[in-house]
Amino acid sequence: MRIKLYDLVGQDKKRPFSPHCWKIAFALAHKGLEFECVPTRFRDIQSLEDGASKTVPLIRDRDQVISESFRIALYLDETYPDLPPLFHGEGTVPLTRFIERWAHQTVYAQISRMILMDLFAILDEGDREYFRTTREARFKQKLEEVTVGREDRLPSFRASLDPLRNMVERQAFVAGDEPCFADYIIAGGFQWARVSSSFQLLEKDDPVAHWFERCLDLHGGLARSVAAAA
Repeated sequence: MRIKLYDLVGQDKKRPFSPHCWKIAFALAHKGLEFECVPTRFRDIQSLEDGASKTVPLIRDRDQVISESFRIALYLDETYPDLPPLFHGEGTVPLTRFIERWAHQTVYAQISRMILMDLFAILDEGDREYFRTTREARFKQKLEEVTVGREDRLPSFRASLDPLRNMVERQAFVAGDEPCFADYIIAGGFQWARVSSSFQLLEKDDPVAHWFERCLDLHGGLARSVAAAA
């Protein structure tokens, strides 16, 4: 029986965009598990699996329903220990938590301020009021004001990626020769931007861009199967 992954989409059901859902799509493919993506809009989430979660990703694996990307990754390794691991040993779990926090505060936070209006544009009409209300409360600005000056913020964003850059210019992935969940956490953020916005976050010769290209090629080109935003 295939695992169900409830996957956030906008107007186009074939263009999932959530960075957190992409983490789990990568993770399921990494484990070699068959899964089915269930297109889900913001307004659908509270009705999923009898209100099991207020957010996605959410998966159903037989009689188990699990939410929150890190919990799902831990569940996959615990439930399917004979398949390729997402965490290489118990000690890597807290290290991956650290990377997750860095990714959310450094990568996701800055990306969101540069692609917010592009995200709004791809949403289904029925989700736009919710998105505007919640994001304006979060940023304490009108949506249209959040992305103003994004070109001027690019140099500082790119400089903030130095910890990742210094690592992936010496090795293929954060984990070394092969990827792990830490790679998928960060790659999820860049895939979020790639499928939602044509704004170029990285210079083409950046080692981070080369690393992300390698991530796009993983698992039969899973992430690349969704075309970049035009």
